[in-house]
Amino acid sequence: MTKQTGPSLEWCVVRLSDDENWWVDEISDKENWDVEDLGIIDPKQFLHINELLDSMSEFGLDSQVIDDAFFTFEIKEEIKGGKIKLERVRDSLLKAQDMLFALPDVLDEEKGPYADFLNHVSQIRVTMLNELIEFAEPYTQEEMEEVLSEKQNNDFLEGRRSHFSDELISILEFVPDGFAIDADLEVDDKEDDKEDDYSDLDAELVEVSDKEEKLLPDEDLKWDEEEEKEEEATPYEGGAPDEEG
Repeated sequence: MTKQTGPSLEWCVVRLSDDENWWVDEISDKENWDVEDLGIIDPKQFLHINELLDSMSEFGLDSQVIDDAFFTFEIKEEIKGGKIKLERVRDSLLKAQDMLFALPDVLDEEKGPYADFLNHVSQIRVTMLNELIEFAEPYTQEEMEEVLSEKQNNDFLEGRRSHFSDELISILEFVPDGFAIDADLEVDDKEDDKEDDYSDLDAELVEVSDKEEKLLPDEDLKWDEEEEKEEEATPYEGGAPDEEG
């Protein structure tokens, strides 16, 4: 399904900043878009995001909600100053064969498609957490949003700009402090097993080292004894001692 949007959003100019995120410098629809601190998700970032979204499929993820949440762009040309001009395409973000940039539809930040998308994936993430973690009480979306909101406020106070990719990944990878999902626990168990396997080897190395330390003094002593015997067995070759007058 092709996403229907206003005809004036046809291109944008983006730049890569020091934080490794892409930001919009210019946009064709100046009437509806403010480019100040307007980020855009690059193809590499979306590949990672898409992997995280795939894990939500069995929990009821609606792919149409994803497509509706983004405007898609492809690279048109590189322009002066290391910037890139992107051209609007009407392709599905999930089904496109080309690597596309994704601009969230935040024309209505409260009730627009991107807001609906964030709410949708937040609900699914909480469902996943309650399925995979045994909480004393069911974890709620409100609790998750409170934690993430506090993090965003701290970033703002510290002068860090919030990028769409950071906002989205923080939801898709969210786990409450002090907990881990089953996949994380399995990885930890495997690492512990590896440490146990190496512990036997370490013990053997320690035993060998101790034996070597015990042998070294004995060998030194043996050489000292042989040197003393050689000194005792060496005959005196000098003449008779002078008599004192």
